[in-house]
Amino acid sequence: MTRSSRTLLQSLFAAALLLAAALVPTGNALALERAGYSMEVLIGGTPVSEYADRGTSYVEALKNREYSVRLRNRTAERIAIALTVDGLNSIDARTTTAQEARKWILGPYETITLDGWQVSSATARRFFFTTEEKSYGSWLGKTKNLGLVAAAVFREKRPPVAIYGLPTYAPPNGEPLSQREESKSRDNENGAAAQAAPPAAKDQSGPVGESLGGKLESAPWQKKSDDLAATGIGQETSHPVQQVWFDSEEAPTAVLELRYEYRDSLVRLGVLPPHYAYEDSLSRRERAHGFQEPGFAPDPFRSDPPRRRDR
Repeated sequence: MTRSSRTLLQSLFAAALLLAAALVPTGNALALERAGYSMEVLIGGTPVSEYADRGTSYVEALKNREYSVRLRNRTAERIAIALTVDGLNSIDARTTTAQEARKWILGPYETITLDGWQVSSATARRFFFTTEEKSYGSWLGKTKNLGLVAAAVFREKRPPVAIYGLPTYAPPNGEPLSQREESKSRDNENGAAAQAAPPAAKDQSGPVGESLGGKLESAPWQKKSDDLAATGIGQETSHPVQQVWFDSEEAPTAVLELRYEYRDSLVRLGVLPPHYAYEDSLSRRERAHGFQEPGFAPDPFRSDPPRRRDR
């Protein structure tokens, strides 16, 4: 190959790299961070990419997949975090102001991973992506804030007096403490965070979001969408907690918000480019070919292990 040919190929390769870079969405990260605090969504234990667009941080929802929310405190002080999913507090499923909400307590440099809504002092029920109609919010009749995960971080007024090593949660300011319960941390990343006894959710086995969505009808003026993402309340999981006192400041020091949508919605919003959407059937058929690589038909009787013939 001549020098001029190599130079031309290198130029073409560089142009191809620039084109590829232009097609990939920019601004994606694995955690939303503010002032030393972070929040991220996990699917299968792995953080999902976050896309910054239009002044909002988005993540892609995967239908029927369970997910978790991981909160990190990167500061040297104890904090309280009010976490809501679809506008419902993750401890008691109530809709309140951030200051009045029940909160998770994280010690210095601690992390907590929350898998679902706390339904007792010992158990939670898993978050999973579903439709608006089958969501927990729809079952509760609270659908104003579907598609949003939000965390409000509060600093403490007084020096901390706490027992570390167990998940804990804080009641609203002024609420008396209940007797502490024996518990052990499910979260292997820390021993700091917290949860409380939540709403009176019915004890059901299986993916509760689907069964609830089928049994309970929503009001006729609250038409729900089958193609927009929301969160269901699913399988029961162990998550023992204890209650501790925390006197928080009046206003949050940071607010973290993540909006989640299915891929088609992210494309319609312009967060992901069209080539990231699932291809339609007609486009796939237009690219069909009758012949591919040369070879022979696979023999099922010579496979390992052999497949038996049906008679």
